[in-house]
Amino acid sequence: MSSWITGDQPKCNKRNADNDLVVNGMEICSMKIDSKVTSRFAHNVITSRAVNRGNVPKEVFFDVELPKTAFITNFSMTIDGVTYPGTIKEKEAAKKQYEKAVSRGQTAGLVKASGRKTEKFTVSVNIKAASTVTFELTYEELLKRQFGKYEMFIKVKPKQLVKDFEIEVDIFEPQGITELEAEGTFITNELQNTIKKTFSGKKGHISFKPTLDQQRTCANCSDSVLDGDFTVRYDVKRTTPDNLQIVNGYFVHFFAPTNLPKLSKNIIFVLDTSGSMSGRGIEQTKEALLKILDDIKEDDFFNFVLFDSKIFTWKETLIKATPENLDEARKFVQHISAQGLTNLHGGLMRGIDILNAAHEENLVPKRSASIIIMLTDGQPNVGVSDTHEIEKAVKKAIDGRYTLYNLGFGSGVDYGFLERMALENKGLARRIYPDSDAALQLQGFYDEVSNPMLIDVELNYPENEISDLTTNTFKHFYDGSEIVVAGRFVDSNQNHLSVDVRGEGAHNALLYTTEQGAEQTAQAFQEQQYIFGEYIERLWAYLTIEQLLEKRITATGEEKENLTAQALALSLLYKFVTPLTSMVVTKPEENDNEEGIADKPTEASPLYHSSAAAPTWYTSGITVNGELIGDKRANSDAKIQNSYFGKLGIANKHLGVKLTVTPETITIQNGDEKTGFTWLDSVTLQQAGLTLIINRKKNLVLSMGSGVSFVVVLHQVWKKHPLHQDFLGLYTLKSDKLSEKTHGLLGQFFQPIDFTILEIHPGSDPKKPDATMIVKNNELTVTRGWQKDYRRDPAHGVDIPCWFVHDNGAGLIDGVHTDYIVSSLF
Repeated sequence: MSSWITGDQPKCNKRNADNDLVVNGMEICSMKIDSKVTSRFAHNVITSRAVNRGNVPKEVFFDVELPKTAFITNFSMTIDGVTYPGTIKEKEAAKKQYEKAVSRGQTAGLVKASGRKTEKFTVSVNIKAASTVTFELTYEELLKRQFGKYEMFIKVKPKQLVKDFEIEVDIFEPQGITELEAEGTFITNELQNTIKKTFSGKKGHISFKPTLDQQRTCANCSDSVLDGDFTVRYDVKRTTPDNLQIVNGYFVHFFAPTNLPKLSKNIIFVLDTSGSMSGRGIEQTKEALLKILDDIKEDDFFNFVLFDSKIFTWKETLIKATPENLDEARKFVQHISAQGLTNLHGGLMRGIDILNAAHEENLVPKRSASIIIMLTDGQPNVGVSDTHEIEKAVKKAIDGRYTLYNLGFGSGVDYGFLERMALENKGLARRIYPDSDAALQLQGFYDEVSNPMLIDVELNYPENEISDLTTNTFKHFYDGSEIVVAGRFVDSNQNHLSVDVRGEGAHNALLYTTEQGAEQTAQAFQEQQYIFGEYIERLWAYLTIEQLLEKRITATGEEKENLTAQALALSLLYKFVTPLTSMVVTKPEENDNEEGIADKPTEASPLYHSSAAAPTWYTSGITVNGELIGDKRANSDAKIQNSYFGKLGIANKHLGVKLTVTPETITIQNGDEKTGFTWLDSVTLQQAGLTLIINRKKNLVLSMGSGVSFVVVLHQVWKKHPLHQDFLGLYTLKSDKLSEKTHGLLGQFFQPIDFTILEIHPGSDPKKPDATMIVKNNELTVTRGWQKDYRRDPAHGVDIPCWFVHDNGAGLIDGVHTDYIVSSLF
């Protein structure tokens, strides 16, 4: 795909740069983020040029955070005039290249989930002294409308001063632009005037080009103030409820009626009040609910269902939101507490029963929207705990009548289960991050679904004219949102289309018919020259792939295979990096032709420690990953929550052997053959070049020939302990046998690290002094503490002194902690 950056680009001059422009020998000469938005579809190109100002080869990094909703479509790097392009392949076809890179100790994964809304694309390359490199990344996304505006999010973080930095956004909307705004979380009063904004008719333009001095955090500083989010919002003119555009055999239909009366809603809050929600989690939930109660309309009906080991309902039926009932509900919410286990199935079924009864007994208006919002922070462990059984029961009970929204609080949830169950019931799942703003996250989600305008919306097109149509039925249309349907014509020369739209409103049924021809779209497009390619065709492909992948989540068997095949074919045809494809980036010979793989992370991949698989290290052909668990419930008195190894996976690619260890079982797999043991066994097993020794109820030793050996220690606690649970310890023997390229969250520390401790002084805890650690050219504040070493005394351990590094090891570990999270043990 061609770049949309035009004109002469700033060059990296061979002369020496100002000292404050050079960091670790590298100068970023220019960085440009160029966005073209046509009919909500955004095409973004990020170009960065850098030069090695040193006298020796240097490694240069290209780090970009892009929206999770975007698909990467192209990447290339040009070194001294030679271009190294990325190629998009089927994920399975790229797998061997990935394994080859990992076995050499290289960091092959280029894309990682890095935040609530972003994924990080990272690539590095060694370049010679005085050489230049140009990186170019292209990605596309369909902008969604929320709260009456389309939003485009750009992460800005160059990490150093940039001589020529620019963001440029061009927007073209055939309907006309009614408002346009841009803001940045890092924008100071001085920088505010550098944002240039104009819009007229169908065109809008935004530019942001700070000078070097404007980028500085202070007058003589060499640090950059450019660090945060740059957001563009706009909306379009709506003289009719919809807009239809036809270009070259494809169409897109936007539907967003205005000035409709709001439907009343019937809402059941199904809330997890088990012990793990105690402390901050339950307090934030209560804070959000109290604010939500302030927003509930008097025509609405509502109720609360609480579940822990038992099920508790506030009222036996849905209650109208009168001022008196809302006051009573506030008192109820204030007294909610958390304890016990997690009977998720019982809570959901009770909520569905209440809705069913309300409709059967005509307690609620016939024309109203019924919604279930379920919040949980864990996994079902009492009552019906099999997630597949819960999914089947909930789907049968709802029977397509209501929408289910599942909110997963924190990291202990089975997000895949919540997502499947929501999608099967015409809703969606959302992850709630356990940060200081968790209450605002909960309230923000409620705001998105609090104003239904239509239910059971159908957009119907002539069947004999359309061959491929995206989703055209929707349970709800919410105020401030937009429905988008795209399709492909049977006859690519067709230039007109009629549409019937049906839906149920507050007072009557909606029936709307429209017809538009391609000549109207073409006339609108004559007024501008910067539309990129076949944008409607690419919009259709993007939307189709997105929906196929969503359907694939709940599908099984042959249906899932067919959906996968369709999504894969379109991903390869239109060159999108999706969960089914990978981009292979090959570096030049000076980098040993190292290959990186850019994959698309999925939201169901665990993000945090309690259910994440954290890579501990890679050595030659060996991978060790660990899945972390927390305590049975959060300790509200502790600032830092404990985490432990709950599962370990050790794989030797050369031997084709995988070992999986939990506090209950030990499984060794050689090819398709599996052998299982428990910790009650005493075993010595030799196979495929390795030796496994299990010492009953104590530990196991896995030896691989004359190389490194791994020791897994079983730590058992009292079964009825209110807080702790069994966990595993991981140690190495003959660690000198590890490869010099050993890496990973723990593996990187098997090579010596130079550090210095200075300025030991009292900390906030009188028993734990603070100090300054100088490591990797960073100054870190560290705190003295103690940890247990169980190698000599597995039962009690030996206390050893250590320094605690704050902020998830920032400044000590290579990269950031989220770089070490994977979706599964193997």
